[in-house]
Amino acid sequence: MDKCSFCGRDKKDTNLLIAGLSGHICDRCIEQAHDIVLEELQKKSDFDVNEIELLKPVEIKDFLDQYVIGQEEAKRYLSVAVYNHYKRLLQSNKKDNEDIEIEKSNIVLVGETGTGKTLLARTIAKMLHVPFTIVDATVLTEAGYVGEDIESILTRLLQVADYNTEAAEKGIVFIDEIDKIARKSDNPSITRDVSGEGVQQGLLKLLEGSVINVPPQGGRKHPDQKMIAVNTKNILFICGGAFDGIERKIGQRLNTQVVGYSASREKEQIDRDNLLQYIAPQDLKSFGLIPEIIGRLPVLTYLNPLHKEALRRILTEPKNAIIKQYEKLFMMDGVKLTFENEVLDYIVEKAIEFKLGARGLRSICEAIMMDVMFDMPSSDEKEINITLEYAKEKMGKTNIQRLKAA
Repeated sequence: MDKCSFCGRDKKDTNLLIAGLSGHICDRCIEQAHDIVLEELQKKSDFDVNEIELLKPVEIKDFLDQYVIGQEEAKRYLSVAVYNHYKRLLQSNKKDNEDIEIEKSNIVLVGETGTGKTLLARTIAKMLHVPFTIVDATVLTEAGYVGEDIESILTRLLQVADYNTEAAEKGIVFIDEIDKIARKSDNPSITRDVSGEGVQQGLLKLLEGSVINVPPQGGRKHPDQKMIAVNTKNILFICGGAFDGIERKIGQRLNTQVVGYSASREKEQIDRDNLLQYIAPQDLKSFGLIPEIIGRLPVLTYLNPLHKEALRRILTEPKNAIIKQYEKLFMMDGVKLTFENEVLDYIVEKAIEFKLGARGLRSICEAIMMDVMFDMPSSDEKEINITLEYAKEKMGKTNIQRLKAA
């Protein structure tokens, strides 16, 4: 009688028995072998620091240029930070010059909504050979309150690294919406600021580099739960936030420095339309970040507001440009889609009018294209041209308030 060559069960005792050249295997042994293979693959992570190809800052910036229009200053800062991060990782594997330890330089990106902070982070993630994750600071609270604990940041990094602790300890974390955890008021309050200053205090130990006990599946800690110890010493943190209203803080600081004739001449040279370029650490403190967290984010840079020319280029030039995405969607149905140049200018004008930034370009395109995308798969048309009159007609029927909210 046929039986499993691994466990010895007879065919009648199994649900399935698969025959090979010189033996058999049952369904239970197949499942067990599958679990063993998965466990071994998790141990062998794809992230091997020794195999990193060290890209120069210029090469990193060239890659970012393919996807992100403008923002030269921010791209240069990011390129240098990532390059230095790789060098630190490579240095940690070598035994020479151990008396000189290179410390990490965490970054803060400040820019209006829709200027490309998250896009920069996602684009960097495409080219990296270390674990990379993006987390949202708005869901974080102090331990014990409704929301996610600070340690959930590291849980996500571990998940990306397939729970390879060594790889996760050399990863990069992008914390989005960092401005949403700013202190609500300079005045002490009888109520706890559990999603503001409390989160900032909790982030300190992560940013500076210490060993954190992380629950593997996230969620709340409890005594019987197995913890994974993660050392954050070599994890690079990049923080991004809109810091809405910080221009007023910058303007107040610049005005208070004006004393005398020469100072008033400097005042005239200040670009009032883009005060973010003058941002300094004290402005972050005035906004509500505590001094301790500012000190652990030593590199501060900004993103320029997007003007008409930049928005127009964003529509068509990057590798993943919005117009290229729509053209590809229609091409999958065998339809050639074209836009009149006036339509593209109209979309940009609406994005500026609604103050939506680059993120608003897609909302406006969706409003214009919705009816076409609904009817097109059922029609026999092979070419569709979007005219200015059609775009205005569709925008006229759109709920503007809903578009602004998007």
